[in-house]
Amino acid sequence: MVFMADGFQDRFSGPVTAFQDRALPERAVLTGYAALIDAFQLAVPLPRTLAAIGSQHKLYDREGWRLFTPRHARPASLEGHLTFALKYEGVDLLVLKALFKAVGPGPIMALVKATPTGSYARRLWFLYEWLIGTPLDLPNATAGAYVEVLDPRQQWGAAALLSSRHRVKNNLPGTPAFCPLVFTTDKLRAFQALDLADQARATLASVPKDLLARTAAFLLLKDSRSSFAIEREYPAHDRVQRWGKAIGEAGRRALDLDELLRLQRIVIGDARFVRLGLRKEGGFVGEHERNTGAPLPDHISAKPEDLLSLMEGITRFSRTAGRTLDPVIAAAGLAFGFVYTHPFEDGNGRLHRYLIHHALSERGFNPPDMVFPVSAAILDQLHAYRLTLESYSARLLPHIQWEPTPTGNVHVLNDTADFYRYFDATPHAEFLYECVQRTIEVDLPAETAYLKNYDAFRDGVAALVDMPERTLERLLRFLRQNNGVLSKRARDNEFRALTPEEVQKIEDLYQSVF
Repeated sequence: MVFMADGFQDRFSGPVTAFQDRALPERAVLTGYAALIDAFQLAVPLPRTLAAIGSQHKLYDREGWRLFTPRHARPASLEGHLTFALKYEGVDLLVLKALFKAVGPGPIMALVKATPTGSYARRLWFLYEWLIGTPLDLPNATAGAYVEVLDPRQQWGAAALLSSRHRVKNNLPGTPAFCPLVFTTDKLRAFQALDLADQARATLASVPKDLLARTAAFLLLKDSRSSFAIEREYPAHDRVQRWGKAIGEAGRRALDLDELLRLQRIVIGDARFVRLGLRKEGGFVGEHERNTGAPLPDHISAKPEDLLSLMEGITRFSRTAGRTLDPVIAAAGLAFGFVYTHPFEDGNGRLHRYLIHHALSERGFNPPDMVFPVSAAILDQLHAYRLTLESYSARLLPHIQWEPTPTGNVHVLNDTADFYRYFDATPHAEFLYECVQRTIEVDLPAETAYLKNYDAFRDGVAALVDMPERTLERLLRFLRQNNGVLSKRARDNEFRALTPEEVQKIEDLYQSVF
């Protein structure tokens, strides 16, 4: 590509030691997205990793920075930094849209006219029209090999659609209304290579049908109960069962707003003090100041006037755009995009975890009629879950301008819709894959093995003494609580009818089975 003068050279700074309170590992020159954010004062959350040109002749990563060598440097121009960003940093839709709004169509048109067959120019041309929604005054491309919008070596793409106007392959996984992106990290490649869906099917292949049905029912109830527990709620058993039934049907209905509203009614139950439907006011996650009641937000939700557009983008991603992605990666983008948007007054967290099941089931990742207890895995690592949520919300919060309302809520003052449309879902995909791996490699075989052992224990006890199922379960609970020994209190009270010889045989049976 031939570099041209674009009139913006004076905007780009020289060597710096810090950028927006983020210290650099060494004195270096901002490049790529960092340089563009700095030069055009773009009010966007910073990418998780920023780039700079260091003085050393080695490339290294440290504390949120990737330091490149002097030979990687591009001219200090709009074109130079855009080219660097696409080549080395991938596509950042949020930064690019803010930049396109800041510079207008002229510089992008000039870039394309200067190198009409250049792959970077054509990708930028496509991205401008896709993000801004307005065609540039340019004739259709007639030459240049088709190039993918997302480099699959950098980011996960969907099945490509040809754009003959730009001669590009549009492999973006979403639409302009909602399109989270995920980088192709070594960790995610390793997860995908495990083929966890096949592992799950292999684990269950030898399980008898009746035992499989009982395993599925237990895991379903476990996931429902865990999803409430994550929100520090411990509802009545019938409410847990109703939500478990809804989870068990995940993936059977196409996702749209009406379906989400139906699910919200199920998960809330008693709605006397909750307004059902999309929020009409602002929303946040956090606390209130004890004395004044002022909001202390950790995360601020999307503005109510943006919710219809965002929900259309999210549900369309679920129905079509995200279907050709890896199922776990698609589930992460869908579910975490929903929870960041926080469209409802209440029920968002449980619906967010429902969407994980929906995406996995709809894409056939789960074995038939089997739900992986992802919520139970999340519950066991709540700290990691919160860090995953904060991987974006902490970077987002400083860029939301808001004021408190008299009712202790927040009123957002700036345009924030794009913050929820385009985010880096890589940490979310990695975390979700860890949860799915645990459910398949640990929870699923453990629960199946437990039920086999339970049956063996029940049959062994039945050979000694007739005992109702409820009494047997109580006996087993006492033994488990006391390392396989029936306590003196239990022998003297609930199980005083057992002879010492029967107690000894039952304890021996427990030790041999469990």
